[in-house]
Amino acid sequence: MIIKQAKFLKSAQNLSQCPNYNLPEIALLGRSNVGKSSFINTITNNSKLAKTSNKPGKTRLINLFNINERFIIADLPGYGYAKVSKDVQNEWQKNLEEYLLNRNELKLLIQFIDARHEIQNNDIQMQEWLSYNNLNSIVVTTKIDLAPKSRIQAIVNDFKKVTNREVFPFSTVNKRYNDALLDYIEQSIL
Repeated sequence: MIIKQAKFLKSAQNLSQCPNYNLPEIALLGRSNVGKSSFINTITNNSKLAKTSNKPGKTRLINLFNINERFIIADLPGYGYAKVSKDVQNEWQKNLEEYLLNRNELKLLIQFIDARHEIQNNDIQMQEWLSYNNLNSIVVTTKIDLAPKSRIQAIVNDFKKVTNREVFPFSTVNKRYNDALLDYIEQSIL
């Protein structure tokens, strides 16, 4: 898939604020600061489309982007460490669950996990929750270019074993990893 057009549509606090665009939707899940916004910027070749930050917890709303007038990407608030209050984290979780369970347009969930680290407990809990709720999901290992080249396939295999999902390596630097993922996304929205 070649992305020729991408634009920001709207930020929404919860599902009721998300308009129906009558397009299939893909939601991005992951720990705070795992690279979801960088993913959007990389695949759209627009470094300013989605806001990125080195500070965890930057994405606080459901951010919707139109891709090629064919599908919507929803960048969701991260789970895990973020310097926000417990009340704010609980509100994010409630809004996230409502969106994931009730968004009719949702076709695929992509869970992002940092390739440089072992899979964290909250990543496993998210996988279990997705399985329990029978939601279609895959895993993307971000920052794969920072892992030793000799370990890349082992990392992908380990993540497959732990998550029992299709796993794709992803890099904002070495884009050769990204074609298979974009092809998979295209097939998922047909």
